[in-house]
Amino acid sequence: MARVLVVEDDAQLARALRINLEVRSYEVAAARNGDGALRLFAAGEPDAVLLDLGLPDTDGVELIKAIRSRSRAPILVLSARHLSGEKVRALDAGADDYVTKPFSMDELLARLRAATRRRRATAEAEALTVVTTDHFTIDLPAKKLLREGHPVRLTPTEWHLLEILAASPGRRVSQRALLLEVWGPAYAENTNYLRVYMAQLRRKLEADPSRPRYLITEPGLGYRFEP
Repeated sequence: MARVLVVEDDAQLARALRINLEVRSYEVAAARNGDGALRLFAAGEPDAVLLDLGLPDTDGVELIKAIRSRSRAPILVLSARHLSGEKVRALDAGADDYVTKPFSMDELLARLRAATRRRRATAEAEALTVVTTDHFTIDLPAKKLLREGHPVRLTPTEWHLLEILAASPGRRVSQRALLLEVWGPAYAENTNYLRVYMAQLRRKLEADPSRPRYLITEPGLGYRFEP
């Protein structure tokens, strides 16, 4: 069960967040201010944080910095501040996403799922460190790819796709999960994006791209990396 820390001084919104999260099997801890948030954080690190910038006792950006200094848990900002400067400050401080109020609860939950999946994939990738096949080597922490001893240049999108698949060797990753991870909720049905980028990856990695050995398609379901 994933644990979410909700930092929100609006009691009605905090209650709505708690109800929607708990009904989806999240464990919820809630704080009304920055001090309370840090106390709860010290008591047990959450898997994600939903944080309002307009707290009564502290600047939300400073709280983001304090959390980020001790944890890599995803931080999703909830704020009525629409100015791009506010968003930039929050994201530069370490927030992973910025959701402006009022927002759709379904969209917020989708963003939360995407953020926690990204964090999980990153943790798994870091644990694997290096993936070696007969034809190429993926150095996940260094974000380097060598094919027969020579570096292969990948675009950021190609690398993100390969990283997610390589972090779960032998396991199918659904089309929807890949689209949400790499492009976000607005692109969850754009399966043509996957076909294009997977074809590009195969041209760079496979000896015979038309008969892939490593990047396997499971038609209509997703993709699998076989080392």
